[in-house]
Amino acid sequence: MAGIRLGVLGGTFDPVHIGHLALAEQALEQLELERVLWVPSGDPWRKADRAVTPAEHRAAMVRLAIEGHASYELSLLEIERSGPSYSIETLAELLRVEPDRELFLLLGLDALEDLPNWREPARLIELATLAVAARGGRQPAPDELDRLVPGLGGRVVWLEMPHIDVSATELRRLAAEGADLRDRTPASVEAYIREHRLYRRD
Repeated sequence: MAGIRLGVLGGTFDPVHIGHLALAEQALEQLELERVLWVPSGDPWRKADRAVTPAEHRAAMVRLAIEGHASYELSLLEIERSGPSYSIETLAELLRVEPDRELFLLLGLDALEDLPNWREPARLIELATLAVAARGGRQPAPDELDRLVPGLGGRVVWLEMPHIDVSATELRRLAAEGADLRDRTPASVEAYIREHRLYRRD
């Protein structure tokens, strides 16, 4: 029996937005995944240079964003684990619990290019295939990827993605100004941000 094809979408999700949802949707369809597991980081060590919204709020926003989608599941694995959130530990734990899973780690191109700075990148690409949405259609050649991490070129699959001009940085700025977040994040997430006055400076 073939293992479950599971997409793993990790991130700060500060806040979650339509770009994250589009990535999950395209991965689900193009890779014929059984599920996409959304994994908000507990202690995002790569974001140590800025304040990060408390994990309970970020998880709550993801829960709202994926509500009603049978193929999406929220995981609190990194939030409940103490210390910095490392993807390698998350992937290893998922395989420990269910060894026959086939894991696909969903990333943007910027995260892929940052991979050499992650913990144990060589082991990470042994545990999961990296499913990457290129920005602007750019897809580095396999030999270029191998220069980042040896063997990486053979462990990447590319996702066709519509261009979506949205970022969490932009949403935080707009929310701080009390501006409309419509069409950038689900209405339920926007309502949560307003109710809890997230990102406001006052």
